[in-house]
Amino acid sequence: MSASPRSDPSMWDAVHADPSVPLDRAVVSQIIDDQRRLSRRWLYPVVRILSRVAIALVSIVKRVLPFRWMPLAMMDWLCVWFLRRGVSPDAVDLLLRHFVIETNLVNFIIRNTPVDMEPVTLRPTTLAGLGDQAVVEHDVNVYDVLIALDHVDLTRPEQLDFAQLDIPALDAERGRRRLFRLDIQTALCLMNIPFAMALTVEEYRRAVHSIRFDDSFLEILSLVCDDTTFRHWKMGGMSLWMDSNVDVPQMVYRHALVCEYAHAHLVKLARGAYPRDTDVAFD
Repeated sequence: MSASPRSDPSMWDAVHADPSVPLDRAVVSQIIDDQRRLSRRWLYPVVRILSRVAIALVSIVKRVLPFRWMPLAMMDWLCVWFLRRGVSPDAVDLLLRHFVIETNLVNFIIRNTPVDMEPVTLRPTTLAGLGDQAVVEHDVNVYDVLIALDHVDLTRPEQLDFAQLDIPALDAERGRRRLFRLDIQTALCLMNIPFAMALTVEEYRRAVHSIRFDDSFLEILSLVCDDTTFRHWKMGGMSLWMDSNVDVPQMVYRHALVCEYAHAHLVKLARGAYPRDTDVAFD
């Protein structure tokens, strides 16, 4: 009697099929494709270390020379140019998508709590939309809504307002000729360097610390929606932990995934489950 053949499953097929992931399967496929880029396998481990060393050196010198080394407009121009010429369109699409999704989450909280604050408007659909200090505004919106929630009773309203949970059409300039097509994590490591150079020490620290509010947002969404599902994605990132000596690009990547999960669950609460077309092979 012959032995049955040993199973040899694909990690990527399992990740794509994982029923616990609440995302649209097209988005999951896009994330997997980005993770499978050669730059993610070969460049990212090296660039990640070099980026951390560069940021540490910039931080040390900036404490001695505490002025803005680079205009914010120059930082915007460099990052947009780099995204146009050196980053894959799928990675750019994921980055644009994150800006829209985080704004959707912030506005959901504003609309469903009695805060004295107008909905924010940062929903870039093009690379040009990432200019004009969009990265700084992106972080400031998080602080503004948290401060506005001070002394607010966080309970589920009688009727949840699910307005503006859409993702508009995004233009990653797929037709543009690129010198490189880097994955999103390698790109984040490189973009973090001009970001640290352009911001003051306190501005950079504020930007890094904004990621520690992920657990706070998940708790707020859990209370407002009266749904404990949001708490499943917490990582114990307490906002009172004041440590900026961290792997920022790695934290940003996880932050983007947390926002994707939370946004997907809101869409599920509003309209039902996302489609799950799993007829995709990655071998």
